[in-house]
Amino acid sequence: MFNGLKHKDLRQQLRGNLTRPEFILWQAIRGKALGVKFRRQHGIGPYIVDFYAAEISLIVEVDGESHFDEKDIFADELRTCLLNDFGMKVLRYTNLQVMQELPAVLEHLLGEIERRRLR
Repeated sequence: MFNGLKHKDLRQQLRGNLTRPEFILWQAIRGKALGVKFRRQHGIGPYIVDFYAAEISLIVEVDGESHFDEKDIFADELRTCLLNDFGMKVLRYTNLQVMQELPAVLEHLLGEIERRRLR
């Protein structure tokens, strides 16, 4: 279920080509900066998620403009439901939130990390 060989090359390519918002968030959460280890561009089932903290089953997605048309919103909702069915929590932040409100994003993320640890 995790990091299947089918998408290995794509995961490696994505890790080497993070968007600017993904890079900024990665710099803020890497190295257990928030108390948990995040992996970037991690394969889960048929999906590659932006960031994944395995010890608390938490996924963080950074959504750009391509996620805001009707078809993509539906696809993201379906993907989130499937990942929730696996017991994972998906948090979504927009590129704009990461770029302009990083402290608030990190505070929200830290709150969810604490909630996940307490369950």
